[in-house]
Formats: sequence, C-alpha cells, structure tokens
Amino acid sequence: MTTTTAGNATITSPLIGISSYSLQARWSYWDDQADLLPHRYVEMVAQAGGLPVLLPPTQHVAEVLPRLDGLILSGGSDVEPSRYGAAPHPAAGPFFPARDAAELELCRRALAERLPVLGICRGLQVINVALGGTLHQHLPDVVGNDSHSPEEHGYGTHKVSVAAGSQLSAALGRSEAAVPTHHHQAVDRLGAGLVATAWTDDGIIEAAEFAPADSAGSVPAPFMVAVQWHPEVGEDPSLFRALIATAGQRSQTPTSA
Repeated sequence: MTTTTAGNATITSPLIGISSYSLQARWSYWDDQADLLPHRYVEMVAQAGGLPVLLPPTQHVAEVLPRLDGLILSGGSDVEPSRYGAAPHPAAGPFFPARDAAELELCRRALAERLPVLGICRGLQVINVALGGTLHQHLPDVVGNDSHSPEEHGYGTHKVSVAAGSQLSAALGRSEAAVPTHHHQAVDRLGAGLVATAWTDDGIIEAAEFAPADSAGSVPAPFMVAVQWHPEVGEDPSLFRALIATAGQRSQTPTSA
C-alpha cells in the first residue's frame, strides 16, 4: 500500500503487481529485447484505484510479493505443455519457459500467502497448471469452430453464464455477460482447489476460483478469480475494482508478529 498526500487529502493506493513478458520490440529507432505489457492493464488498475507495478519474467520475481497488496496474472502466450504432462499440439506455441517459470512461482507463492489474485486469459491457465490441472491445447479441435478466437488480430465477443453465489458473480453483479474473447486454449481438468464459475454455451470453462477449506470446511477463500476472457479491453471495470477493494482491505489488516 502506498500513501500520498494531495492538498489536505490522504490518498491510499493498493500496490498491484501485473505479470509482464519479454519480447523483441521496436520503438522510436530502437529494436531490442523489452519487458512488455499492454497499457490497458495499467489503465484499468489505475482507474480502479490501484497503483500498478509491472513484474518482469525474471528469476526470483516472486520475492516482491510481500510488498504487494494484489496480483494480476496477465494474458499472453501458451503455457509449455510439459508443465502439465502433455506433448505440444501442432497449433500450440510459441512457448516462453522463463515466463512460465516466473508466473507459476508467482501464482503458488501468492496463493500460499493468501494474496488477492486476478487471472486473465493465460492467467487462468497458469493458475490451473500451477494447481495440477491440464489444458485443451487447441479449442477448434474441441468445439469445432473458432468462436473463442474469431479475430486473428483482435477480440470477438461471446456470452458466458456465471455461477450464482461465486466471487465472480458478486464482482460482476450479474449471472450472464457478453465478454471480449481471444484464446485458442482453455481449462480441461481443473487443478486442486479450483471450482469452475463461468461457462460458454459450448461447455468451455470460462472462469474458476480458488476455494480452499480445512477439514471442517470453514477456511474463507481469498479473492482468487480467474477468467478466460479479456476484461482489460472491455467496458466493465468490475473485476479490477473487486481485486483492488480486497487488496485495500488486506493491506489495512494488521499482521501478527
């Protein structure tokens, strides 16, 4: 949590880490390896009241988590199939092992430390793989069409149905939504502790939540919502607001020594 002063007002902003990725990129007269993230993520977090912090896909990046109030696992490339015990599909890839390693560690550490987490597209897949789940590597083989990624260089739209009583439904405030979509992979077998909370009409899991419980079933789940769609490019900021509201509450809760 970062506190700043504007005039006589004190402004407190939860620190929200957002996973980024490394690619060869061009800007101005430069052509070099760069750590990248679409600006829409940063803009959505800032508009929702958080202070965005970009996390590069580097070794030991998870060491920063105790300083953060929340985490977003962003969209992007396919997870390398060996991470969930599969051979690569011809349509899968390219793969970026350093990003996989960094984000899987971020996910596991964040869940262990009960840090609020929002997963977006690839982020849902990373969370599922981190918890022992598997992925459909090419959805046209499963559903018979390209409805989940109808635009090669843009976003389509499809409807999702949301489970009542879920963290997702509480954040969205509704049981159905038309969402921006661009993905050719999706959750197959759910990882340990995850429950599906949204689906498309063709039965593909479009969201999942972490639902831990002790033997009495009484441990409250942290905020851990992951969606297959891209809320950062849509008009609805509710998922970012929900994450940052929870992150703000967490940062103000005293910890025992």
